[in-house]
Amino acid sequence: MQIYDLLIVGAGPIGIACGLAAQKAGLSYVIAEKGCLTNSLYNYPLYMTFFSTSEKLEIGGIPFVSISAKPIRPEALEYYRRVTISNQLNVRLFEPVDGITREGELYHINTDKASYVAKNVIIATGFYDIPNMLHVPGEHLAKVNHYYKDPHFYAAQKVVVIGANNSSVDAALETWRKGADVTMVIREDGIGKRVKYWVKPDIENRITEGSIKAYYHSNIKAIRENEVDIQTPDGLITIENDFVLALTGYQPNFNFLEKVGITLSRDAKKHPTYNPDTMETNLPGVYLAGVVCGGMDTHVWFIENSRDHADKIIGHITGKLP
Repeated sequence: MQIYDLLIVGAGPIGIACGLAAQKAGLSYVIAEKGCLTNSLYNYPLYMTFFSTSEKLEIGGIPFVSISAKPIRPEALEYYRRVTISNQLNVRLFEPVDGITREGELYHINTDKASYVAKNVIIATGFYDIPNMLHVPGEHLAKVNHYYKDPHFYAAQKVVVIGANNSSVDAALETWRKGADVTMVIREDGIGKRVKYWVKPDIENRITEGSIKAYYHSNIKAIRENEVDIQTPDGLITIENDFVLALTGYQPNFNFLEKVGITLSRDAKKHPTYNPDTMETNLPGVYLAGVVCGGMDTHVWFIENSRDHADKIIGHITGKLP
């Protein structure tokens, strides 16, 4: 069996950046991805606009040209796909990693299709696959979605959007503009401070004029087929409802990290242990890259501020070579 210098778990933008850096350094590597290429980006809303400008989303020094300063999802998919294919990166798609175990100085990695042996491992699995649940009656109903894709589906429907950050605000505005009757349920006292600066006035104006209803300091208590219960500061209210978009955020796969043996902080943040200078975890030769580094603080790391993880890691790996 071939012994790779490096196995990378995850073929998102940062996993691809790690592959580019490994290839440039002359390392043997393989990238294992459980879904399609840039699986998380693929599952973003169809025409989502990035907060970052295109040059801040570039990887491997390869220019990212977009029509506007801030690219949209289709442009990002095109860019990362072209980067991967044109550089002939060694990517195995639709191949989830089941386990990583250490035997001596080597790591044995099992997927649902093959087994690999590598001297080093990078985990760049992101955080978009596991939604934060509401834990309320009725959350299991088919009308409840933790992901939002396309506003047309919700035309002429009564929609509740839970949350007040970027994904919730985009969903509320887009579905309202396609003819939905939109109600936002927000735990805090207003729209989130991290909402895109060009969108925040839009949603606040729509709420002020009454086009979109909003309940602040409120939360969902129960969901039924045709209505929802909302706990508000003025008491419990019930409204008619067709769909619930529970866009309450997502979290890394902590079970996977713990199964591998990476130490997490014991508080609610669940920060994984790693050296910020090298990105190496408490396991020698196992590294973290990208947003997975933030634990529950998923807003800390983005593509633009974690691109350099690839160079840090590959630099550390090559520095260990004889």
